[in-house]
Formats: sequence, C-alpha cells, structure tokens
Amino acid sequence: MHDDRELVESRLKRVLDERIRPAVYPVSVPLEVAVWHAPGEPVPVAEGLAASPSPIAVGAEWGAPWATCWFTVKGTVPAEWAGRTVEAILDLGFDQNMPGFQCEGLVYLPDGTPVKGLNPRNQWVRVGAPVAGGERVELRIEAAANPVILDYHPFLPTTLGDKETAGSAPQYRLARMDLAVFDETVWQLVIDLEVAGELMMELPADSGRRWELMRAIGRALDAVDLQDVNGTAATARAELTGVLAAPATPSAHRISAVGHAHIDSAWLWPLRETVRKVARTASNMTALLADEPEFVFAMSQAQQWAWIKEHRPEVWAKVTKAVAGGRFVPTGGMWVESDTNMPGSEAMARQFVHGKRFFIDEFGVDNEEVWLPDTFGFAAGLPQIIKAAGSKRLLTQKISWSRTNSFPHHTFLWEGLDGTRIFTHFPPVDTYNCSMSGKEIAHAARNFKDKGVARHSLAPTGWGDGGGGTTREMVAKAARLRDLEGSATVTWETPAAFFAKAEAEYPHPPVWVGELYLELHRATLTSQAKTKQGNRRSESLLREAELWAATAAVRTGAPYPYERLDRIWKTVLLHQFHDILPGSSIAWVHREAEQTYAAVAAELTEIIAGAQRALAGDGSAGGRLVFNAAPHARNGVPAGGAAPAAPAPGVRRSERDGGGFVLEDDLLRVEIDGRGLIVSAYDRAAGRESLPPGQPANLLQLHQDFPNMWDAWDVDEFYRNTVVDLTEADEVTAGDAPGSVRITRSFGASRVGQVLTLTGGRIDIRTEVDWHETEKFLKLAFPLDVRAERYASESQYGHVHRATHTNTSWEAAKFEACNHKFVHLEEPGWGVAVVTDSTYGHDVTRAVREDGGTTTTLRVSLLRAPRFPDPETDQGRHTFTHALLPGATIGDAVREGWFVNLPEREVPGDAEVAPLVTVDDDAVVITAVKLADDGSGDVVVRFHESRGGRARARVRPGFAATGVAVTDLLERPLDGTTAPELTDGSVAVSLRPFELVTLRFGR
Repeated sequence: MHDDRELVESRLKRVLDERIRPAVYPVSVPLEVAVWHAPGEPVPVAEGLAASPSPIAVGAEWGAPWATCWFTVKGTVPAEWAGRTVEAILDLGFDQNMPGFQCEGLVYLPDGTPVKGLNPRNQWVRVGAPVAGGERVELRIEAAANPVILDYHPFLPTTLGDKETAGSAPQYRLARMDLAVFDETVWQLVIDLEVAGELMMELPADSGRRWELMRAIGRALDAVDLQDVNGTAATARAELTGVLAAPATPSAHRISAVGHAHIDSAWLWPLRETVRKVARTASNMTALLADEPEFVFAMSQAQQWAWIKEHRPEVWAKVTKAVAGGRFVPTGGMWVESDTNMPGSEAMARQFVHGKRFFIDEFGVDNEEVWLPDTFGFAAGLPQIIKAAGSKRLLTQKISWSRTNSFPHHTFLWEGLDGTRIFTHFPPVDTYNCSMSGKEIAHAARNFKDKGVARHSLAPTGWGDGGGGTTREMVAKAARLRDLEGSATVTWETPAAFFAKAEAEYPHPPVWVGELYLELHRATLTSQAKTKQGNRRSESLLREAELWAATAAVRTGAPYPYERLDRIWKTVLLHQFHDILPGSSIAWVHREAEQTYAAVAAELTEIIAGAQRALAGDGSAGGRLVFNAAPHARNGVPAGGAAPAAPAPGVRRSERDGGGFVLEDDLLRVEIDGRGLIVSAYDRAAGRESLPPGQPANLLQLHQDFPNMWDAWDVDEFYRNTVVDLTEADEVTAGDAPGSVRITRSFGASRVGQVLTLTGGRIDIRTEVDWHETEKFLKLAFPLDVRAERYASESQYGHVHRATHTNTSWEAAKFEACNHKFVHLEEPGWGVAVVTDSTYGHDVTRAVREDGGTTTTLRVSLLRAPRFPDPETDQGRHTFTHALLPGATIGDAVREGWFVNLPEREVPGDAEVAPLVTVDDDAVVITAVKLADDGSGDVVVRFHESRGGRARARVRPGFAATGVAVTDLLERPLDGTTAPELTDGSVAVSLRPFELVTLRFGR
C-alpha cells in the first residue's frame, strides 16, 4: 500500500481549521454592546454593574494599559432557534496563543451573580440548552485590559509593566459579540478528530495502530460534506467510533489528571490583578465542575483563597459549595507557592503554618501534599520543614527546566539536610499547563524514568501562569483517553489519590540527597536587590517583634499583638512568592513591594519599641540598656535579654607604607592599600595570612550580563568571560570610627562608597552603590588562601555543602548558588567565613598557584541590571553589609551571621531583662520565641542544631512553666512522641545534626 500519511495529516489539519471548527457555531446574530470605562483602579462590582455605559461597536478600540472596562451585552434569542443550544460568544480581542497573558473578563448576570471567566481559550457563555426562542439575554463583563508584556518577541524592554509609565493607548479591539447556535455534534467531532489525529502523530510510523487511526480519520473526513458539515457530523463521528473504543493495553502508563490553573500571585501583572485573576478562574472552574461530573480541580496558595473570600464573596459562595462536594480541592498547604531558596528558616516554616491553618479553619482540610510546580529549585532544609508541618509529599515541575543535567527520577524520596525523607513526584508531562494534547500525553509516558517499577504519574491540567484553568475541551479529551489503545490512560483524581497510588506501587523508590538545584534562573538570587533586602529585614524584625512582645507579655502583662503579627506575617509571606522575592516581576510589583516593606518595617519597629519600653522601665535613673535579639550572647548581653553592654575592644589604626591604612586588634591585623583593597588579613591566633599572595580582597568586579533569554531570571556562565576589576579609587581616607577606613570609587555612570571597620576580629564592609549601569553584574570578591574541596552555605535550619571543583557536570552547573547569612570555607584546623545582611547569590571557584598553594575565591553577588520585565531594575542607591571572618569555625559563622542581621538596640532603661528562654549550648540556635497562636498565653520556642553535629542541651524557660509538649509547626502535640519532663525548671534535649524541634511551654 502506498504511504499516504502526509496527505491524510495535511488534509486533517486543513479540514479541521477551515470547515469543521467554524461549523461548531453555524449561525449567529450580533449582540448590542455598550461600555463604561472605569476611572483609575478597578471599582467594586456593585459600582461597575450600576454604571451607565455608552454604545460601542465591534471593531472599536478599548482598554488603556491596566484599565478596567465594564461591557453590557444584550440580545434576543431568535424564535427559530427553539430547541437548540445557544451560547454567547464574547471575544474581547483575544489572541488564542496567550491565555493568561492578556485581556480577560469576568461575566456577571445583571444582579451580580458571577457566571464564568473569559480568556483567549474560553470565550463562550451558555445561554440555554435547549432554548425556547425569544429569551432576552443580558450579561455584564468586567474586562481587564492587561497589556501583553511577554510577547512573540520575548524579553524586549517595555514600559508597560507599570501603570505610571504604560501610557493610555488602547490595547485591544472588540472582536466578536454574538449569540450563536452551538452544535454539540460538530464540537464532539472536533474532539474526536483531535484526539485521534494527535495520538496518530505520536505513534511509530511502522505501528499498526497508527495506520488504523489514519484510515479511520480518512473515512471520517470522506463522510463530511464540506458544504453541510452540521448535517454530516454524526456520520463522520460514526467512522471513528471503533478506533476510539479500542482499550489501552494493561501495561499502559497511567496518568492522574488534576484540574489546575497555576496562577502566579504576581508576575507580569500586579497583586491587585491577581485578586481578579483568581476570581475569574474560580468562577470558570465551579461552572465546569457543575457540567462535568468526573472532573476534579485543585487550587493551591491559601492567599489566593483568602483573596476570593475577602474581595469576591459571591464567587466564594460557589467555591465553598464546590469544596464541600469534594471535587474543588484545596492543595499545597502553603500561604503562597513561595521561593524556597531565599526565605529564612522561620519564614519557610510560617508558609506552612499560615497556609495549612487557613485550609483547616475554613474547610477542615489538613493537606499532606506540598504543591510547588513552578518554584526555582528547592533548599535542602525543606523536607524537614514539610514533615514538621504535618505533610509528607511534594510535587514540583520546574526541575525539568534544568539545562545541563536531566534529573534521574520522576518519583523518588528526597532526603533533606537532617535526614528527613519526603515522597516526591516530578510529573513527566514536563508542564504545569497540560492541555491533554496527544503530544503531551505521549511525552509523559515516554519520558517517565521509573518504568518497570512504577507506572503512575500526575498531569496538572489547565491554562495557568495568568490563570484560566481547565477547559471543556480538555475534559472531553481526557474522557476519550480514559482507556484508549496506544495512549496512556487518563483519570481525573485528587492529588491525594494520586500520591496514595504512587506510594502503594513504589514502596522503595530511589533517594536523592541534598538540595534540588535548578540549573536555570540563577540570577533570581540577585535581581531586584531592594525586594530581597526588604524580605531579609522583615524576617529579622518579625523575630524581634515576637521575641520582645512575648517577653513583655509574660513579664509585664503587656498585650500581645496577635492580630497585627498575623497580618504582617501574611504580608511578608505573600512577597516571598516565586516571582516577587526572586525579582522576576514587572516594575509595578517591585515598586509596591518597596513601599510595603517600608510600612512593615515601621509597624514592626513600633511593636518592638513598645515592648522594650514596657520591659526596660522609664529610664528615670539615666540608665541605658542594650537589647540583644540574637540567639547568642554578645558584649556581655545575654541572648534574648537586655543589659548594659560591655566596652568594645580597642582597635588601632595607622597609616600603611605605600599608601592606605593598617587596622589592628588582638585578633587580626588588616592592611588596606591605597586602592582601598584588603591586601592582608593576618590571623594572630593562628599565625597565618588569610589571603593568597598578590590577590586582594574587597575587590569589586564588573561583568557584562546579557543572558540568552529570561533576562531577570538568568545569568549564563559565559558572563565570566569578560570582567573588569574596579581597582581605581577616587579616595581612601580614615573613617569616623577609630578602626575604620572610607573608600570611594567611580565607574561607568555609577559610584561606590565603602566603609571598612575592624571590630572584634571581624572586618565589616559597608558598601553603598549608586547604580546606573545596564546589563551588568557587580560582584564583591574575596580570594582566600584555603584549600577546600567543599564549602558551606547557610540554608533553612542548617547549612549545605557544595563542591568548589567542577569534576562533573552537576558540580559545574552550580556556578551561582544561594546562601542565607553566611558562606564558610575550611581546611582542617582553620576556616574563614563571609557573612551578609541581605545578599543571597554567590559563586566559589578554586585555582592552584605556582607556589603550590590553593586559592579559593568567594564572590558575593551585589547587583544586576536586566531590562526585562523591569527596564529600570535596580537603578538607584543600595546599601549592603558584609563581614570577613578569618579563623572562623562554622559555629563562628552561625553566630556572626545572626549578629550582622540582628543589630543591638540601645534604649533608655534601668531594668535589666532576663531572657524568656535560654539554652546552654551555643550549637543549639533558637529561631523563634513567641506566644502560641491560639491565644492561650503558652510560650512557643523553636530551635535546631546549627553546626551539623549532635547536641545535648537544656532548654530553660525564664518563667514558671506548668508543662511542656513537643509540637509540630502548627503548635499541635506531635503524635508518637514522649512528653518531655520539666526537671529543675528545664527540659533536656538531644538533637541530631540540624534537627528542628518546637516546644510549647504551658503557663
């Protein structure tokens, strides 16, 4: 037989596009359309419904960037359509290829009842099935003129990303506003042909099944009268009945489809628009659930649920009803789908506390699944946090984006830094926007790496990023793929049902140890420095506010600000979303974030000050107290307490031969040359130099930075090929403090001022940058005379080790990585650390010198200047604080990292403050002291082993505790644990390396 595959395939495409799909709506009549342009920001629904619109014609322009327009459409169903199914076709000017990335709408009845959302892949509203004829139709559309930021030529700089710079030119033309007859038989034929054709294209050319599908498709197309598609569609469908009824083989891969709409809480749109995106999508999904009895939809991010409840009560009513039915499923258990690399220990814990508590309080649902499809890599501390929150499973997708190495598993156990293991699944469909296409389903089956021992995978199904969700076409395709020869089988299931099956069939999956590093989007550790600094500062202030407010409540009876702290935590957690904290959102998002962080700081500072006043007394005797919120004692002030500070150790400054200065104390001798570079850091105790010969530290380096794509997200390794060392100084002078030196530099259009200060064996480096470069990358380098094959970076509740070498592609790919408060390098007997108050990105390289020694260079990443999606990224003034600690142990790095991030506060007062809780081993770090969230007055203490070893310690409450319990993160007693004993007013604890523990002390 002749090979006529290409002929049939081409015929199928043209007939579908030009004849059959247009026949889904064989006859239509226009609707009357009027519009009201809302001034400024979106108005309440009642105001939009009550507004007086003006006529507008199809084809007219509408919608300035970020504007809202309320359309009213009216019409009458023709009498001759009686007995037919009728839909309104409402095309706002959509581009079919951009669901979630352009204009959208939410349709209401005139009384304010939400009907469904409109987007490029969902333009219809059902009027009646069947209609009687003569019905009067009136609908209202709240239409959002969101501009297209990520266009067909992506990553071009645009001013559309902020309402302040976007202009007022209309973005769209009204395309179609009709009532139309919906021919379901033709629509079903379209689905039949799409499923058969897409499956056919994925089968091998020599497969008999492929040829069977092709011949059936050919017969179906022969049966279609191109001048009477509607009259012959049923006959054409009959030709496909046999091939679509053939069952799948018993060994077929099994896919659990989960209805999904991954909605970025902010990205190429501001937070306020996400509130509406969620309402539109939820309206769509509740409507689809009512029409499709097998469909299941899952929605994550408690914040988005809370937005619906607060801003769209009419949508919330539908959602809560659907949740009660068991098919609209709260999932994930986090406040938002956050970044997991940069949030601090407590912040990562609180993502689960607030997320899980919302779902428990609202629906009685305690999720065991963590749902993070789009997060940019996963810190090694996360498994322990997941377990401590009462969850045990993780789903993600993004690791499939890695550019260098293909991850070896799709279902596995992920082991974190403390040994906790979490059952984890990467959907092999390799998308969180699955549309049920034959290509996607076939790829999932072929791609699944655990064949032979497992056969289940999950497919998040629906348009996402900007929302929209699952469509009726996806549901119809899934129905045909339920049991179809040549295809994986597809069943709608909840995430919990999928995980139960996956765990049951794969009791001993492989294990992956350590962080899940994404080999992409590495620059998100640096972009939008002010957002990152706002996050770090907020985390530190929240720790202080809880600590001092709890201490004041217990010691003085001062009221504890439960509601204020709850609200502020949720605000900070929201801004840890994986396109806000990583710096990959439009200018509007980051402009608002800076304002929000300033307000958060002001409110938390007020809470802190009030608590400290209550504790310190009125200061009438003229005393001064230093409050130390760090988890280690310093300068004579206990951790978590307040007392007069001990005098600071003396520092000597002298001029250096050849220019510059020498700074000395009893621990270090530091030379800063006439260029403002550190050319010597001599550790007196160890009797050794920290720096390699001829290689200065505090060296600012400037790179060209123009990645191949994803500008704000990516830094490509070739950036290292060009570098400019900024060694010329405008001025190097003595600083104001006795042990300080001031340096100024100019380069390009930018200027840097630095103050280097020696204090207690630590070299503090305060860097102020007035940054006006474009597509450049600024780093601060510390070459160190250390031979280390690995180094430590702080992460949540511990630290991770990474290689300094590039023996394998896995190690080479980690050319930019994340740290929290410190990076530590060590050879046996001696180490060095760099601590930071706000930067996250860094790189470490090594070289062997001619003298045989090894230079290991740590460079911290300060600033970037990408132009997409925010063309003014990082322009302006920035301040960073780092410190170099020669001779530091890992314990020193932990301690000094806390000190840099939690400066002492000096306040008037005479009443010294004993710590509310103490621990007698510095390796055990208390990360939170607070009152229990339930308002009981109990004191909650969270701590962990911080050095990677074992620890025995006694935790002592500084009040009369009535009892103590070990709890999870939600402050619930842990099942299966023996209640600890209070002996002599303290609790003995024994901790594994990096083990996290929460104790709740009764009062």
